[in-house]
Amino acid sequence: MKQAYELFQDMKPETALAVFQYLRDEQREVYKATINSLAANRKFRPVIIQRKPVTEQIDWILKNVKLRGSAEIAAQVLQLWLLKGHTGLLKGFLDGLGIEHDGEGAAEDIPDDLDAKKLKSTVTALLKDHEAEVVKIYLHVFQLQRTGGWPEITSLIEATPELQFGAVPAPAEEKAKPAKKAAKTEEAPAEVAADAEEA
Repeated sequence: MKQAYELFQDMKPETALAVFQYLRDEQREVYKATINSLAANRKFRPVIIQRKPVTEQIDWILKNVKLRGSAEIAAQVLQLWLLKGHTGLLKGFLDGLGIEHDGEGAAEDIPDDLDAKKLKSTVTALLKDHEAEVVKIYLHVFQLQRTGGWPEITSLIEATPELQFGAVPAPAEEKAKPAKKAAKTEEAPAEVAADAEEA
């Protein structure tokens, strides 16, 4: 099961950037608290980071939130980003599974066992209505709420490429194209030569 700092390592760079851009624009106090906590981890004075241009601040945050020692900070950041920035997704997931929540996507009483069929149909619907990257981040963060997570979610992730981090195999037809080109090359005449710090 992936930890939050590992999610920052594996998610798309533009998604990670969007997380902290959202915090800076919409949750400024959380953004500042994140810099303070990460700076304390590295034994830096926060003001050194806060004086940097915003782009350099976020670059520094992204570099440090991917470290093992930042696991707790990374988890708090992702939880808040999802709760405040993707409320509809959270509510859709909990409603689909029949889990009571506060109307904003936060639930206190989550059952020990989840209905696998409801889970699959709910996640399938979420993948149609929301960005797949955000859905898979949410499911991985949801798993962090208890040791080992929920086996039903683990099984669904393992069976669904869209919910996994890493390269998704290319469609068979796309793989076949290079082979066709290679075949033509063999038949052709032999004439043709041959990719933190201040505010």
